[in-house]
Amino acid sequence: MMEKIDAHPIYIEPFHVDFTGRIFMGMLGNHLLNAAGNHSQRRGWGIGALNETRHTWVLSRLSIEMMDMPRQYEHCTITTWVESVMKLFTNRNFAILREDGTAMGYARSVWAMIDMETRRPCDLLSLYDGDILNYVVAPEENICPIEGHGRFRFRNAEFVRTIPTYYSDVDINGHINSIKYIEHILDLFPRETFEHGIRRFEIAYKAESYMGDTLSFFQQQNEDGTIDVEVRKNATEENPGEVVCQARLSIHHAEDGQQES
Repeated sequence: MMEKIDAHPIYIEPFHVDFTGRIFMGMLGNHLLNAAGNHSQRRGWGIGALNETRHTWVLSRLSIEMMDMPRQYEHCTITTWVESVMKLFTNRNFAILREDGTAMGYARSVWAMIDMETRRPCDLLSLYDGDILNYVVAPEENICPIEGHGRFRFRNAEFVRTIPTYYSDVDINGHINSIKYIEHILDLFPRETFEHGIRRFEIAYKAESYMGDTLSFFQQQNEDGTIDVEVRKNATEENPGEVVCQARLSIHHAEDGQQES
């Protein structure tokens, strides 16, 4: 039986980091998705194999919580494993580790498999005779200590900006890439927001958007210091548009003493 947990080595290139020398959150997200893809591919559940039967994976939720971010020239490892499988969704976790094996942070994700023609979710437990269940790692066997995905309640969100979407926003599934949303959301904030690093970022994907769609961003400050962002496509004065994703940002502060260079 193949091992259930994979280790995915990464190296932090100079063009992968921001002005603090820490990896961009979007770039870290790319590494997480690559680790997930490699893990699935080795077990016959990768996009290449699935596309032959007109199926593909789509990311539904992603929560990343970091004590420290990988820095320029660091060698790190991302471990990933499947925590649970339900009929329509699977939960996948990650650990981001230093060279000495200590944890820098963790991530949780939720994935759905969709039919590429209908764009509707598929029954994971019936595909390939439920083979995916062979790769589940029970939570007590490999602990992911961060909180699960939160809920979003937008009450007083204020409009921030609208942006168009272009060729470089689109991925192999033909829709706006999930990491592009993260990058566009973080671009809403001033430089000083990131002086001490991002503590936690979570995002929930609600609908697909495509090249040519216009994305509108709405921002809400919460009492606990977190900031929520809602992204809608093709909103107008007459039409509020469709919500495509919602996100929450929590940053480190100087008094945290965790992300100082």
